[in-house]
Amino acid sequence: MKETIERHPHDVLVVGAGGAGLRAAIEAADQGASVGLVCKSLLGKAHTVMAEGGVAAALAHVAPADSWQVHFRDTMVGGKLLNNPRMAEIHAQEAPDRVRELERWGAVFDRTADGRILQRPFGGHSHPRLAHVGDRTGLEMIRTLQDRAVGAGIAVYMECTISHLLTQPDRVTGAFGYWRSTGRPVVFPAKTIVLATGGVGRAYQVSSNSWEYSGDGHALACLAGAELLDMEFVQFHPTGMVWPPGVKGLLVTEAVRGEGGILRNKDGERFMWKYLPEDRRHEYAATDEEATTWVEAQSAARSTDARRPPELSTRDNVSRAIYTEVREGRGTEHGGVFLDISYLPAEHVRRKLPSMYEQFKELADVDITTGPMEVGPTTHYIMGGIRVDADTGATTRQGLFAAGEVAGGMHGANRLGGNSLSDLLVFGQRTGAGAAAAAAAAPELRHIDPIQVREAERDLSAPFDRPGRADPHRLHEELQSTMQSQVGIFRTEADLEEAIRRIGDLRSRWPDIGISGGRPYNPGWDLVFEVRNMLIVSEAIARSALQRRESRGAHSRLDYTEPDPAWARLNSVVRLADDGLEVTTASVPELPDELRPLIETE
Repeated sequence: MKETIERHPHDVLVVGAGGAGLRAAIEAADQGASVGLVCKSLLGKAHTVMAEGGVAAALAHVAPADSWQVHFRDTMVGGKLLNNPRMAEIHAQEAPDRVRELERWGAVFDRTADGRILQRPFGGHSHPRLAHVGDRTGLEMIRTLQDRAVGAGIAVYMECTISHLLTQPDRVTGAFGYWRSTGRPVVFPAKTIVLATGGVGRAYQVSSNSWEYSGDGHALACLAGAELLDMEFVQFHPTGMVWPPGVKGLLVTEAVRGEGGILRNKDGERFMWKYLPEDRRHEYAATDEEATTWVEAQSAARSTDARRPPELSTRDNVSRAIYTEVREGRGTEHGGVFLDISYLPAEHVRRKLPSMYEQFKELADVDITTGPMEVGPTTHYIMGGIRVDADTGATTRQGLFAAGEVAGGMHGANRLGGNSLSDLLVFGQRTGAGAAAAAAAAPELRHIDPIQVREAERDLSAPFDRPGRADPHRLHEELQSTMQSQVGIFRTEADLEEAIRRIGDLRSRWPDIGISGGRPYNPGWDLVFEVRNMLIVSEAIARSALQRRESRGAHSRLDYTEPDPAWARLNSVVRLADDGLEVTTASVPELPDELRPLIETE
């Protein structure tokens, strides 16, 4: 007699337990929904923990002139006006309330002299705006949200991988997956599903992302019939570790530059002044003396009229600058540049950047209070994601919602540092509410398609029937090499076409993957489905990048080096067609008249 598959029905199923997933689950539970929370790893091990610099919110504690309107403008300008303006507006308006809410729930922030939440500067922000806890802000956020979720009685399913979404013709009806500890399948019938699975960094060789980031939510949504938006915009964080090799790509938080860190090439030249865009030079310090004045003012947590240092240009610009310095022979011994904050008092550096101090001391035997760090660009974030409704997080597939990095539209062509954590809070809350409301209005779950469940079971078992065939680790390595070399910081038509050809070849080999061993904690078996997901997102990135024949934000073409006005108001859209992925365009939503004056000079 066939064993019955384990089932856990819920009104709302949240897939992913980072900041967005936790906040969505908390909100859905507060709305009265039965909520299940699935995480591929252990609760508390989310990638959000690795977000260090702070939460961007216009609290105006350090800079009284700050406001949601300025934050909105900075976000739109940083995103090259490709952002969904409604999402940017909601984010700027509601981020302060979400940060204060987090504080009420027990989050501990660094403080100003008069006891308010301290804020630090970050690249692309006009004012010191990032509420922070040293350089461990993401960890504090997860601790606080996790405590809140557990206290709310939310059902948590740890070490569970979702491999398939279950659907009916008109909607998504549940999820199918397996327990990593046993390999046994499990079904989650749900009226609505929230995807909060993060990014795609494991598709690249050098990445700051943790092992969970294999594009699962992007791929699951695409396979279920939802649309993806702006997948060509992959953010390469300017500063990852470059030495030793075992930690190459590990994030060096932007807080180092926010606290005054200086970038120099091997010749000791402070090079970022050369790379400031002409139309933005007026926003940055013109001399070392002016930059020093600004740093001293920030260290004392006071506002100043001095302009911010050139190192706090937007991430896309700093990454291209470092890449160019190295490519032209001015890089360090290990292929990076120097980031130096040792000119500041050692006690100040250790207090403001405790994680960075310990990270370099332990992993590279470098004391950042006495000498520079070696850093270089690392794959960090994808601005592209599942196309969602700005107010509710609903995707283009009924019953399916998305929040956090897996959702597109908020950040446009380039994300500002710190906007990711406030994005998680703002849209996690809104998406949880939207999913709960949709679940309350949905019909009772009476039917999960048994054919889909049997097909998903066969997919799980198939690799064990092909031992000795295609190796998932080998396919993953080839994909990472392709993406790193041909769909990286700078792109060309020839490279992108070759990448698409190689991805197609890997995709044709994927059905032949064979593995050995048992099901419990089998990394090869886990990788089979992650490689499937990474192949989908990688093709979406490459095809979208090929279509956009211009350079804009984090998308840089060597054969189309300037922005093209014809692309200025177009988003890329990816959907699954009968013969593969189809890439088209859609107009960016119109900017409301009341917001137009905020950015009309841009």
